[in-house]
Amino acid sequence: MKALIVEDEIAAQRNLMSVLAEVAPHITVAGTTDTITDTIEWLKSNPKPDIIFMDIHLADGHSFHIFDSIEITTPVIFTTAYDQYALEAFKLNSIEYLLKPINANDLRHALNKLATLTNLELIEQLKKLSYSAANPSDSTKLFLIPYKSKLIPVSVDDICYFYTSNEHVHVTTLDGQSYPMDKSLDAIMAMLSNADFYRANRQFIIARKAIHDIDVWFGNRLSVNLVQKTPERVIISKNRVAEFKMWLGVIR
Repeated sequence: MKALIVEDEIAAQRNLMSVLAEVAPHITVAGTTDTITDTIEWLKSNPKPDIIFMDIHLADGHSFHIFDSIEITTPVIFTTAYDQYALEAFKLNSIEYLLKPINANDLRHALNKLATLTNLELIEQLKKLSYSAANPSDSTKLFLIPYKSKLIPVSVDDICYFYTSNEHVHVTTLDGQSYPMDKSLDAIMAMLSNADFYRANRQFIIARKAIHDIDVWFGNRLSVNLVQKTPERVIISKNRVAEFKMWLGVIR
């Protein structure tokens, strides 16, 4: 595995290389850069690395500007002495946001997330290949929901989220209508397209089109805000942030 280190402080660069050699000796440092300009030139002139460790504050500005000049599809681990850039980092290809000085435990955790993400991408690709071959159009298009004395047709295209509480499941539509469901979230998720719906946690299945914005929450978690109000916050746990971002298409 090849890594690029983008860091303008010699001491920080040496510390990262030392910890990297301790935690992940299989990772080879393919190159080091210390400015926005040098990083762009390196990425244009060299084979794509498997991981980029990127300091945010460089000699010629914030490293976020690199992404304005060149497309980066490689996963990035941001390193910084400041914690106010987490939201901006999330918008890019980041899998982790490490505060300096970097220690072995933090780096090990970040690399474990990278390994998990790599495995998830492979598994998801295999799933899509096998599922599309066996079930070209097998996901549910419409739920027929018993409600009072009627049957209410609810198209999956109109769904905002499914929510469960005290063993009761409800579906809420994009226009704010809510109906009880007689199926569990597990059963419902099995009927939906994984490309359009995501099992955020034990309480929620959310629709991709219903996402309004995302807050960086305490403990490196995410809070997803939907176009309709939810009974409680839709929290993505720290361990599932990488998976969620992959589902959104933030990391390709």
